[in-house]
Amino acid sequence: MNDEAVQDRSPEDGDDGPMSRRSVLRTTAGAAGAGLALGALGAGPAAAAGPADAVAAAAGREPDATPARKGRTMAGVPFERRTTVRVGIIGLGNRGGSMADLFLALPGVRVVALCDPVRDKAERVAAKVVAAGQPAPAVYAKDEDDYENLCARGDLDFVYVATPWETHFAMARAAMLSGKHVGVECPVAMRLDELWALVDLSERTRRHCMQLENCAYGRNEMRVLRMAHAGKFGELLHGAGAYNHDLRGLMFDDDYYEGPWRRLWHTRLRGDLYPNHGFAPVANYMDVNRGDRVVSISSFGTPALGLAEYREAHVPAGHPSWKESYIGSDRTVSMLRTAKGRIIRLEHDVSTPHPYSRINSLGGTKGVFEDYPARIYIEPDHLDDRWADFSRYAEWDHWLWKEHANPPGGHGGMDYIMLFRLTQCMRLGLVPDFDVYDAATWTAPVPLSHASVKAQGAPQAIPDFTRGEWRKARAGTDSERPANDG
Repeated sequence: MNDEAVQDRSPEDGDDGPMSRRSVLRTTAGAAGAGLALGALGAGPAAAAGPADAVAAAAGREPDATPARKGRTMAGVPFERRTTVRVGIIGLGNRGGSMADLFLALPGVRVVALCDPVRDKAERVAAKVVAAGQPAPAVYAKDEDDYENLCARGDLDFVYVATPWETHFAMARAAMLSGKHVGVECPVAMRLDELWALVDLSERTRRHCMQLENCAYGRNEMRVLRMAHAGKFGELLHGAGAYNHDLRGLMFDDDYYEGPWRRLWHTRLRGDLYPNHGFAPVANYMDVNRGDRVVSISSFGTPALGLAEYREAHVPAGHPSWKESYIGSDRTVSMLRTAKGRIIRLEHDVSTPHPYSRINSLGGTKGVFEDYPARIYIEPDHLDDRWADFSRYAEWDHWLWKEHANPPGGHGGMDYIMLFRLTQCMRLGLVPDFDVYDAATWTAPVPLSHASVKAQGAPQAIPDFTRGEWRKARAGTDSERPANDG
């Protein structure tokens, strides 16, 4: 399909008849309103119910009832082929601004529109677009809602969202309702009912909604993925991932985060606020949503002391943060169980001194890998009870890393690898490496860990967002190199 055909193509109607943007906005707004009436994650009526019932009540549905599919599955659905991927970017702060540079470095990609309520940021990135030899992009900086006008453009294929967490859901929804595929920074939404709404909307509009999880494209992560799928670890048994990153200084830096939005989440939720970086790679190793699925989560949290202690020592009197009371656990530990009986441990800690670690471990009947630092022990290669150097396994690197050995950008190049692969799939009309079901699954620990911590670790049911599709094996991030791309 050529670019002109893509531009004029309307989203397909769901199986239950035509859909209007207004009707879906009304439906999803009603669902969100119902959830808010129950509190963030199951206060009120849910509090007196059992753990699974609490999850269901927070989502606004009957306990143990998977909502009926309102469209058709998006599992295995390819993008429309196009020669140029036309991108709109919402949010041009630290993350969005740096990712704009990578979009400009990609083959077959044009940055068409930019949105940020701070006009200087948008115009600064617009100048980079022109300097890269592309036409001047449209700039949307009128107010906080100007993203809706960007999404409504007829000359966009993909919308990239890099804004504060509480805005992700509304922006992803607006993009899909306007007929655009959308990629969202972590987490894709903050509430269980919002996750279901994104799943339903992706199925009804036939637009992909993806969690842009860069850590799934890390060199070590992709090497372990290929080794796992080749059986080097035997039958997989357990894995672990984390986001242990001392962010105290940055969270009290009003310039870095432009306001207190990230710090304020520590006044609202007690669980794992940022599970995606640790969870997604392990989920890929275990083929979650592609032959297995996570079924429950039990979470435990420490007291919330770190941010208040840091504020006492480093923040001057009169700073707005002195009005805040922190409830977010300094360290959250969650145990997830899969349908095949495997276990996944997740950790989150951004409030205490700790060297950066995503843990990133995988174990099976033939051995184990652990990261930070990277080391491996598998049979029959190692029989001396000592860790081995993981660099000896470079032959297992994913083809993306073999062809892009020194990618540009931050985070060790994983950001570029992720965007290259995404836009390659769009140009060639391929199935994306992950989809809305992965986005919902990887983000579900945000609300569910909070509910579990509040319930003293009681297990919370993780919904089957795929509605049974998880039983079918299918490709994911462990992709084959396309034969027709260079």
